[in-house]
Amino acid sequence: MNRNLDTARWPDLAPGRATVAVPVGAVEQHGPHLPLDTDTRIAAAVAAALPDVVIAPPLAYGASGEHEAFAGTVSIGADVMESLLVEYGRSVCRWAARVVFVNGHGGNAHALAKAVALLRYEGRDAAWLPCAVPGGDAHAGDTETSLLLHLAPGAVDMTRAEAGSTESIATLLPRLREGGIVAVSANGVLGDPTAASAERGAHMFADLVERATAQVARWQPGAEGRLR
Repeated sequence: MNRNLDTARWPDLAPGRATVAVPVGAVEQHGPHLPLDTDTRIAAAVAAALPDVVIAPPLAYGASGEHEAFAGTVSIGADVMESLLVEYGRSVCRWAARVVFVNGHGGNAHALAKAVALLRYEGRDAAWLPCAVPGGDAHAGDTETSLLLHLAPGAVDMTRAEAGSTESIATLLPRLREGGIVAVSANGVLGDPTAASAERGAHMFADLVERATAQVARWQPGAEGRLR
């Protein structure tokens, strides 16, 4: 079976059998040194590493309103994101056995939870999982930079890497909610990417894939459809 949905032919997709993995990302600033599609790249790489799934083309735009003070960010907002995910899930589940949204951007989580909960209420076998590194920093810091150095080193400009705000998210959250990322970090970075490494990124990615593979194999969606 062709594992890539965009290059498959319809007779190759047996109705009612496929698990479709859909990378969900964003187009948003990731500091001076990382590309705008960082979240999409990570989600697509995790989805592509999952066994026994059909890999869909990424949903490359997300809910990124907190980054809109920075040039290049394009946000479709949480409400549109939710509607997009619902309609996508309704359509793909007409022929697929189930669908899992592989999310690379934390700002999409609320829309994903609401959309997948509705899809499941409607009787569709939908779920989602985050590409989150336990203990990782928040945005464009060591975690994402190390992952990109492993996955796409040519897309990272370490000559422009610089620390941003290194305060805890709990401390930053009130200002962040009021004024977006720019209110807490002038360069858009939450963390310090200057010591990032491809070697650490490889370990992080392997852990991401291991956990995601186990979650899909167990297929135990929680109340909002997030795989456990």
